[in-house]
Amino acid sequence: MALSLYVFHLFYKFKVLVLVTLCLMVLWATVNYYVDSRQEMPKAKIMVEDFRKVTSLEDSQKEEKMKSVAEVTTVKSLQDECPALSPYLIGASKLTFKASLTLEEVQKENPQVAKGRYHPPECAAQHHVAIIIPHRNREKHLLYLLEHLHPFLQRQQLDYGIYVIHQAGSTKFNRAKLLNVGYLEALKEANWDCFIFHDVDLVPENDFNIYTCGPGPKHFVVGRNNTGYRLRYTGYFGGVTALTREQFAKVNGFSNNYWGWGGEDDDLRIRVHLQKMGVMRPPAEVARYTMIFHKRDHGNEENQERMKLLSQVSKTWKTDGLNSCSYKLLSVQHNPLYVNITVDFSAQPKVS
Repeated sequence: MALSLYVFHLFYKFKVLVLVTLCLMVLWATVNYYVDSRQEMPKAKIMVEDFRKVTSLEDSQKEEKMKSVAEVTTVKSLQDECPALSPYLIGASKLTFKASLTLEEVQKENPQVAKGRYHPPECAAQHHVAIIIPHRNREKHLLYLLEHLHPFLQRQQLDYGIYVIHQAGSTKFNRAKLLNVGYLEALKEANWDCFIFHDVDLVPENDFNIYTCGPGPKHFVVGRNNTGYRLRYTGYFGGVTALTREQFAKVNGFSNNYWGWGGEDDDLRIRVHLQKMGVMRPPAEVARYTMIFHKRDHGNEENQERMKLLSQVSKTWKTDGLNSCSYKLLSVQHNPLYVNITVDFSAQPKVS
């Protein structure tokens, strides 16, 4: 009996000890949890602050990205296509030709022209035009034409290049062959879609006479001062004409056989008609030109063979033109206001 009482008492003490131990363990765990929580609070604050910083950085990056997109859109909007009709056109101008004019003055007036090329800075041009000018011994005429033609073309918002094709040597002047050379050489530099073949002594008076190509070959000189601003004759196709690359290739360009003055523009008109293309002209009130007075140049005497050549166009146009244009290229100089291409032709063949 005494033994069992002793065992019971011992077991009771053990239970109390276990209960106390459990209570102490719970208390220790609670204290530890509280201490750890106090220590983790600053860390949590740091984590929250870091999260806020990251979020703020992402928002800032998004803002910068949106701003960048907006800037790009603005730049693109500045380079939208130029309008069909330029807002800078002024209409008829009274032309003056100052005797003391210098090339430096013309360059100063056209600071955005470089190496004979111009691109409108405010928009993407709809038309890419090569101006081809045949030339020999007409420096003053060329200077006057450049003075007026550059601002004229810029007001029309064209992407353009001016090519002056200079004939060296002593053979007779061959305007048509020089124009073929200009076409071929200009295409080596850029993929022009329109070619304007322009006499050096004709200056346009009205910038509503738009220097672009059309669905058919265009003739610009409806009237000029020395003809009372009337068409020289029915069918006249000289002075300033425009053809697309496809149109010019279709007629095989100009004939190479017109040495001296006259006939080559009528030859081109016949080629155009043979291809069943109609000639287009601007309204007479805007297609007006001033012709700079000059005497007939030595080496550009009247071509006595022109009528004979014109009678043979239907038979010769396929073999006489771009595909038979041979020349010696002497130099290509990229001057500020124009590209100067100098060529030499061998002695002209006799007409059979």
